[in-house]
Amino acid sequence: MVVVLGLAVFLLVWFVLRFRNAISKVPPGPTPLPVLGNMWMFGFKLKFEKLIELSKTYGNVYTLWMGHTPVMVVNGFHAVKEALVHHADVFSERPAVPFFQDLCHSEGIILSNGETWKRQRRFALMALRNLGLGKKSLEWRIQNEAFRLVELFAATKGSAVDPQPLIAACVSNVISWVVFGHGFSFEDIRFHQLLKASETIAYFQGTVWGRLYDSLPWLMRRLPGPHKNVFKEYRQVSDFVKEEIEIHRENWTPDEPQDLIDFYLAELSKSVQDENMSFKEENVIQVVFDFFMAGSETTTATLAWAFLYLLANPDVQDQVKEELDAVLGLNQPVNYEDRTRLHYTNAVVHEIQRYANLVPGAILHACKRDTTFMGLPVSKGTAIYPNLGSVLCDPEQWETPQQFNPGHFLNQDGKFVCKESFLVFGTGPRVCLGERLARVELFIFFTSLIQTFKFKLPEGVTQINMDSIIGSMRQPHPFKICAVAR
Repeated sequence: MVVVLGLAVFLLVWFVLRFRNAISKVPPGPTPLPVLGNMWMFGFKLKFEKLIELSKTYGNVYTLWMGHTPVMVVNGFHAVKEALVHHADVFSERPAVPFFQDLCHSEGIILSNGETWKRQRRFALMALRNLGLGKKSLEWRIQNEAFRLVELFAATKGSAVDPQPLIAACVSNVISWVVFGHGFSFEDIRFHQLLKASETIAYFQGTVWGRLYDSLPWLMRRLPGPHKNVFKEYRQVSDFVKEEIEIHRENWTPDEPQDLIDFYLAELSKSVQDENMSFKEENVIQVVFDFFMAGSETTTATLAWAFLYLLANPDVQDQVKEELDAVLGLNQPVNYEDRTRLHYTNAVVHEIQRYANLVPGAILHACKRDTTFMGLPVSKGTAIYPNLGSVLCDPEQWETPQQFNPGHFLNQDGKFVCKESFLVFGTGPRVCLGERLARVELFIFFTSLIQTFKFKLPEGVTQINMDSIIGSMRQPHPFKICAVAR
């Protein structure tokens, strides 16, 4: 008993000393508890408002502990830009997050590192350009899906409807054309399973269960819970993508790639000489999933928030409609280039993105070597959390950061002006790969709907729920609207 007790005391002292040594190598922050770290302070959810509040005590750069893992939190426009742009050579890595490691082994583009990440990203940019990004061919696809969404709303004949499933189906079809080379009908059961799986996975990582998994992975791997369902959903997505890959292999014409999978098959055929094995079967599944997640979930949620902001600000909805009629004429289809003439409309679209603050924290970065950041020590392997939410409501950058105000993007002459602090898509080498596609989609979907309908609350409904569901993204609670033909 004496030996056991002595060993326990020795281990406890060793753990405390080791922990104190680790704390001394990162920026100061709130005192962590052994094992749990600081996550208990947030209810195991990283709420960007709470992170901003802590910055008032510890400064714009401080450390939180997820279990025994240090996370350097960076707040405010100047500090975030310093981290992601001026320290990009040190902070562009991805940490080994337990949940993503177990889910997809950090394959693909978003979560990979080193030469694999660089080659996968270069490939993706090349494929997007060849598939029409920035050209009329892809814009035509977006316009076609926007028209289909208009038809789905028209079929409701002004009755109350949940807009989010309709939006998700049409927005996701855009990326489906890019990735799979074909779209899906609204009634396709497999398509709805894919959408459901994407939503489940996107939501989970920001939940209590997701934070617990990252803080206590050795325990969570052995316990039942929602995380088991997430792994099941991911396997279903993987099986779906594998089926698509096999179909493509059977019909593949190497010299005439039609979609992302075709381009990837071409790279796989060259990978025999690829010593780094950057292109492999496991990666294509995750690359496809990266595209699908980034190209559907965020745009769908942003458009859902757009409806709520228009309902809460009916004068904004009317003013957008007036500008569309005055500049384009009645019922003329909108092109992305029209944004240069639709100053107020363009400002509204940008303010929707700013105010929705969809992804308050960029995906974690990691420090790849010991360094100093803004005069503070940062050790190799430290995870970095750029609090983009703090940038989008930075009072030094925005006149009324807590209010929905399209004037944030208009100059004194009423002309559209985009600010450098508009970091909705991140910045630096890890900036969102699908930024251009998302911008085109949001503008065309939004304007097509406002041209056609007046959106109202259902009869008898007077309250608008602006609270968000906190997950990996800030999503609105389910709601219903009436799309009344103009």
